[in-house]
Amino acid sequence: MQTTNEIRNVAIIAHVDHGKTTIVDAILKQSDIFRSNSEEMNIEQILDSGDLEREKGITISAKNIAVEYKGVKINIIDTPGHADFGGEVERTINMAEACILIVDAQEGPMIQTKVVLKKALETGLKPIVVINKIDKKNADIEKTTDRIHDLFLNLATSEEQLEFPILYAIAREGKIFTELPEGDYLTPGVTTGSVIPLLDTILEVTPPTTGDPSGPFQMQITSLEFDSHNGRYLIGKITRGTLKQNDPLVIVSNDESKDKKEQGRVKQILVRDGLAFKEVESASIGEIVAIVGIDSTAIGSTLCALSHPEPLPEFAISPPSIEVRIEPNTSPFVGQDGEFVTARLLQKRLDKENELNVSLDIQTDDGGSNKVMVRGELQLSILVETLRREGYEFQVRNPSIIFKKVDGVTMEPLEELTIEVPEELSGTIIQELTARDANLIDMQTVNGQTFFDYTILTRNLLGLRNQLATLTKGHMVFNSSFLEYVPHKETRKMYRKGMLVSTHQGTTRGYALNTIQERGTLFVDAGEEVYEGMIIGVNKYEQDMDVNPTKERKKSGVRVNQAEVTQTSLKGLMKLTLDAAIEFLSDEEMLEVTPHHLRLRKVYLKQHERDWAKRDNLTDYAKQQMGIN
Repeated sequence: MQTTNEIRNVAIIAHVDHGKTTIVDAILKQSDIFRSNSEEMNIEQILDSGDLEREKGITISAKNIAVEYKGVKINIIDTPGHADFGGEVERTINMAEACILIVDAQEGPMIQTKVVLKKALETGLKPIVVINKIDKKNADIEKTTDRIHDLFLNLATSEEQLEFPILYAIAREGKIFTELPEGDYLTPGVTTGSVIPLLDTILEVTPPTTGDPSGPFQMQITSLEFDSHNGRYLIGKITRGTLKQNDPLVIVSNDESKDKKEQGRVKQILVRDGLAFKEVESASIGEIVAIVGIDSTAIGSTLCALSHPEPLPEFAISPPSIEVRIEPNTSPFVGQDGEFVTARLLQKRLDKENELNVSLDIQTDDGGSNKVMVRGELQLSILVETLRREGYEFQVRNPSIIFKKVDGVTMEPLEELTIEVPEELSGTIIQELTARDANLIDMQTVNGQTFFDYTILTRNLLGLRNQLATLTKGHMVFNSSFLEYVPHKETRKMYRKGMLVSTHQGTTRGYALNTIQERGTLFVDAGEEVYEGMIIGVNKYEQDMDVNPTKERKKSGVRVNQAEVTQTSLKGLMKLTLDAAIEFLSDEEMLEVTPHHLRLRKVYLKQHERDWAKRDNLTDYAKQQMGIN
């Protein structure tokens, strides 16, 4: 066995918004990859190139960059910090030999820090800890350090993993220190520093890849990318052998359901150079490469030399816990907004997503309905928003929990939940979580902020994030992570308000809405188009209410000022967001999604069909009218 001293592979893992992407930005900008006058020098979140990633401030897809330091190539892999995208974390840490764990100096290790670090240590990665945001006013570095040590004591798989370097950072200024800087480091721009201490630590801690560069080629496929010119890229780290252009390869797998005879020849070998790919003649052990020429989607399978088809163990991906049906749009307004509206086009796009995203499981039935299984609400909302921005029209059913049978016992997912709110809002949190049968594990108040640790069933967690964001006016930090499967038990029924359902199709009138708003909260304004069965608001009470938002004021013989006829004072109008719309769904409703509109609607648009749906003894005529076989 030999080692390659020219390459180091390191993953950056952490909780959402603790500074991973910011530190990667600093490394890129200080490594002379960009010209001083280039656009990249003036932007943030360079790796988070997607619109949704920038808007939400999270990393969704794992990416890697490469910088050269002291003659050594350092491949840095930036990974998602949210549990819903943990599939990206699980497969990319397999390409690294070390990990940089970023921890917020004020918040300390959070729940998803624990989740990702556990996976990294189980993989055998060498840890490097960076305590970021030391310039925060309420940063408690000593307490954060103690909590980090406690975390490692609970998760380490060997004594060696308890010995790790700790660095300190002000990532937004691009400064990292081996020791806490002296003097005033709370005032921006006072201290001097760079990312050099981190790069030195990476070289010191990260072991080189061990393998046989002269042996038969072997590489596990960890991700895929598409290029309009070159087609599909198969990306992974070479664990054995040396790859050259035009080499014949075979794809093998331990999974019997995958094709073990897929073969092809290498047309191009690409490696990272900064943010971009660079073509090379050959690559050997330790290098992260993108291979062009083999048309496969077998993430987790192994690329091998024809003479030695030996699969590597496939990485374990945590199972999805939520399923939802995504179907072609069937509303009266179908085709008005979207470019892609047919069942065939929707299925083709979801099949592509299923190939690229190993944490998703998508199954299609004969009727064109797609059952999509995801890890959480955030992953679902990201998928839905991505599709609508690409020009697709479709409808989304009510999300439900994935149960499973273990020794004849029905099991359901349980999650660990952490919430941080100002102390004065703690009563609101306790009241809402109690109503959802959550179990309080721990509660602490520090510097006016209250921290809650709960366990809660996933089905009771649905819609909670948006509800608490409304109740706290956004003053909260909310994070959850799958914990385990537990025996299913009945819990109290969640209270749900009824819907205001339109009885007519047409243009909404201010006169009608002015009356309807006394019944609840409206989603639509005057002058918007609605259809029969569309939900235009939330009722004050538990029952649904049929309303006519298109009704006009009757004109009489009495002279009336036109402004008096149309003038309204709509109050408390609620504009639906995607997350809020999904929260409102029940088994009787669907969400119509188009590039420009989000519309809640009843599954059965006509009132008599909704009445029929509640009956057990439907006639053949009723079943035919409702599309029931």
